[in-house]
Amino acid sequence: MSKWKHASVKAAAAAGALALVLSAGPAEAGKPVIMEACKICHQAADGVVRGKMVSVSSEFKSLSLTVGPVIWIVKYGDDLKVKEGEKISGAEILKTIPRDREIAVSFTGDEKAPVAVQVAVKQPYKVAPEKIIAVEKMQELIAQGPEAGKFTLLDSRPGPMFAEGHIPGAISLPYAAFKEKAAALLPADKGALVILYCAGET
Repeated sequence: MSKWKHASVKAAAAAGALALVLSAGPAEAGKPVIMEACKICHQAADGVVRGKMVSVSSEFKSLSLTVGPVIWIVKYGDDLKVKEGEKISGAEILKTIPRDREIAVSFTGDEKAPVAVQVAVKQPYKVAPEKIIAVEKMQELIAQGPEAGKFTLLDSRPGPMFAEGHIPGAISLPYAAFKEKAAALLPADKGALVILYCAGET
């Protein structure tokens, strides 16, 4: 074989290999299965996707939820269980779950064709009555300011919400960043008054 033919064969082989790689497209990672906020209390697990409710279609027996920028569409059957705290219901209750409520969907199959077997709805956190501050007391403290009132006021909403508006004297400590930022923002005195507020029931 001449040098010219040998070089042509090598070039053709290289071009063929390149075409094969390009036709395969970029390698794709699997869909995210857990929202960032959920990682504070939970870990990613096989067969479970944690995100926020988007919508339900009774006609197509499917629900959709967001996990960050990704939307999961999950089918369900008549045997679906919906867990709200200690209460267990069937699929008919799905329509009552508010949009953006955090849910955990246990499913069979894979991410391309998941079928829900259980939907667990996150319940509002219960705060002991003695740990709740009255609005009137809060107004008094705000009027004094954090130094004179001897309190630390933390806004646990996401940063963009804090930037849009917050209670005077509040410090931004988003819930998702609590572990990494709390030590720097919380008072050294463990007996000091610390008040947290968020966007509503959580």
